[in-house]
Amino acid sequence: MSPVLDVDALTRPITDLLAGFGTGVLPAGGPADSLRQSSAAVDGVEQAGRQSIDQLDASWQGGGGDAATDKAMRVQTAAATISDRGVTMADVVGLAAASVQSGQQEIGAVLQDFVQSVNALGPALATPAGMATAVNSAIDHLGRALAVVSRVQSDLGTHTASMTDLVPPPPTPPPAGAPTDLAGLAAEGARQAATLLGGSGGVLSGLVGTGGAAVDDLVARANPAAPLNQMAAPPPLLPGHPEAVAISLPDGSQVVAPNPKAATAVEAAISAVGTPYVWGGNTPGVGLDCSGLTSWAYGQAGVDLPRIASDQGGMPVSAGEVMPGDLAVWDGHVAMVVGNGQMVEAGSPVRIDPIRTENMGMAFHGFYRPTA
Repeated sequence: MSPVLDVDALTRPITDLLAGFGTGVLPAGGPADSLRQSSAAVDGVEQAGRQSIDQLDASWQGGGGDAATDKAMRVQTAAATISDRGVTMADVVGLAAASVQSGQQEIGAVLQDFVQSVNALGPALATPAGMATAVNSAIDHLGRALAVVSRVQSDLGTHTASMTDLVPPPPTPPPAGAPTDLAGLAAEGARQAATLLGGSGGVLSGLVGTGGAAVDDLVARANPAAPLNQMAAPPPLLPGHPEAVAISLPDGSQVVAPNPKAATAVEAAISAVGTPYVWGGNTPGVGLDCSGLTSWAYGQAGVDLPRIASDQGGMPVSAGEVMPGDLAVWDGHVAMVVGNGQMVEAGSPVRIDPIRTENMGMAFHGFYRPTA
């Protein structure tokens, strides 16, 4: 009696691997959904803050008004940062889930391909040559399946590292009796979001090894021709500004410029901090005046600005809509907003100051966006 090859035994290592791999399907209302809902709520607060800043700017002028606007802008920046971080965290969770889903599909396709290759041998499977072919094929397909597992584990390690970078440190408890403000609420919201993720992306580790459907069902649904790793691109950093770019300020805060040109101009202007004030100067490190600073900085971004301060501008923007790269223009002075309630200007020397609307009695023209 000729020996009979146990095909099930050859298939079992791959089927067991597939059964324990997990689906990568995130539950409705899970961490990713919670993060997006929290970010949407903070976005609503930020929008209300913009309107309040506009009202404040219209009704309260002078040093006190500027100080109040500066604080409001800093709180608004903190809220925007928390919202963006929450959305990015949700995106990382989604990318990790997509890695697992694509891995499951690929292993299912490997299993299906092996089954088809064995079936294609037909009666030859009962011959020594056919058995050797089937065994070699099983070894090859198992190696392919293990390579998928290794790649997915590497992907999850990358996503976990990204999540760790996004989780903010625990907030410092406020003094007893201190009032709760928006910044404190935003920080607490970020902490709660981090807790949802296990503190350092722990939710990602649960995407693999959570169990799977029956092997026969998985094989039936596996489709080698289906495209893998098809994830929608993450949303832009700033709604309505698909080219938004994140910038790190010297104080360690992170802000978002509406486009690469504005980001380049801000970074260039910041690089000139410390340059002495020189009337008519336009050379960083040597000498700059106010319009020389802004025209040079935007020149680094390929945007030409008039040399005279009062002629520089662009699209008018309200105080509540000010973003990095926007210009604050007076009759005889101009400064560039860098975000987080701050602007860079050519004083003595070039420095970063709180945003204001008063400047030695000059008439304030408003805020403008050269890149709009």
